[in-house]
Amino acid sequence: MQRAKIRLHVDHPLGQGQVIALTDKQSHYLFGVMREGEGSAVALFNGRDGEWTSTVTRAHKKAGELTCVEQAAPQLDPPDLWLLFAPIKKERTDFIVEKATELGCARILPVQTEFTNAGRIKQDRAQAHAMEAAEQCLGTYVPEVTEMQSLMQLLRGWDDTRRILFCDESLVGPAQTLAQLTPGPWAILIGPEGGFSPVERDMLRSLDYVTPVSLGPRILRADTAVCAAITLWQSALGDWG
Repeated sequence: MQRAKIRLHVDHPLGQGQVIALTDKQSHYLFGVMREGEGSAVALFNGRDGEWTSTVTRAHKKAGELTCVEQAAPQLDPPDLWLLFAPIKKERTDFIVEKATELGCARILPVQTEFTNAGRIKQDRAQAHAMEAAEQCLGTYVPEVTEMQSLMQLLRGWDDTRRILFCDESLVGPAQTLAQLTPGPWAILIGPEGGFSPVERDMLRSLDYVTPVSLGPRILRADTAVCAAITLWQSALGDWG
């Protein structure tokens, strides 16, 4: 069976013959927006069972049903990499969540730093963007986007077996290699548009599980730094090898 072009994330278990009831929003999208009908092929994934090709067995704008036919792709989980970032302007925060999903982060944690401009983040909106990014890029995993919390509070309860790659803008200069670092649970920390405060920088540098790193000879915008740092980590320690 040809791989379906329309993809949906669902919360149900997936397997041959499994019947999936669509939400009102999914039914509206599939039958009202995309104009699909009974017999149409739809790709489904739930973050656990890979991607399954299904067919529409009931087409109703508020109560559609799909039936799983066969697995189209196995489950592909990301490496154990978290992203810690200070939210910025709404559209650019959306961009960060989308690209972190596409590039293979397992968890996304917005943090409040001293110079963070965004006072809050809509967790449900950010989670929806992660889901949409996975749907569009053929992913089978949707990272959790957590509620925003202060950086200091987060680090007080941090498990030090998870190393933190601290992207420190004060180290701007020659790009650094991560070849000397060991694989395992990691997190990448990206600061706000105004950078980290001296207090935050000193505190981070005092922690044994934190590794400061330069992202090269140019100061990067926060959203660009996210993409650069994930790429650097994935190339050296992730699943791009």
